[in-house]
Amino acid sequence: MIEYLLMALGSLFAIVDPIAAVPAFLAMTPHNSPQERVRMARLASAVTAGVLIVFAWLGNQLFRVLGVTIHAFKLAGSIVLLMVALDMLRAQRSRVQETEEETGAAAEKEDIAITPLAVPMLAGPGAITTAILLRHQATGSIGKQICLFLAILAVSAASYAILRVSAHGARWLGPITLRLTTRIMGLLLAAIAMQFALDAIKAAWTLTSGN
Repeated sequence: MIEYLLMALGSLFAIVDPIAAVPAFLAMTPHNSPQERVRMARLASAVTAGVLIVFAWLGNQLFRVLGVTIHAFKLAGSIVLLMVALDMLRAQRSRVQETEEETGAAAEKEDIAITPLAVPMLAGPGAITTAILLRHQATGSIGKQICLFLAILAVSAASYAILRVSAHGARWLGPITLRLTTRIMGLLLAAIAMQFALDAIKAAWTLTSGN
């Protein structure tokens, strides 16, 4: 149970990556006061938690409707996570999370809390994929499902705390700190992506051998 909780916390925090979102957050709110930024951060974090929880609990039903197996989704998800991880290892914000066009367009909006800050910057395709895969691993275990719920809330709360601090300026976030943190998170995320891929291949092989 503890091992699953730590994996859920680590993988979700790495893919949501609120620290790397700070420069874009500040760039998109150049004319907003610290109080307005804090309000946006609060709303974005709440929306992020809601989106991840909804997709985590409804993901399997969606697969059944589309006729997609969890093994196929797990393998595809591992590729998405690996793409994000490789960009993070290069100390870059992945275009899977948001594009330069989205960031530029958001700078002209009065309120960027829901989009693009919450979706897709924090709760993007990678984060949604991770939540669904973690939910599948918790199938049949109420304890693990509770751990996943708590992990999502904890990561969302951490995102709010980081964005709240940055709302008053991000002098603490120097280029070296940002790059080091991003690369460490990228390495962790790459390992998680590979584990998801290996699990999918192993499950598919076992299913094929059984038939």
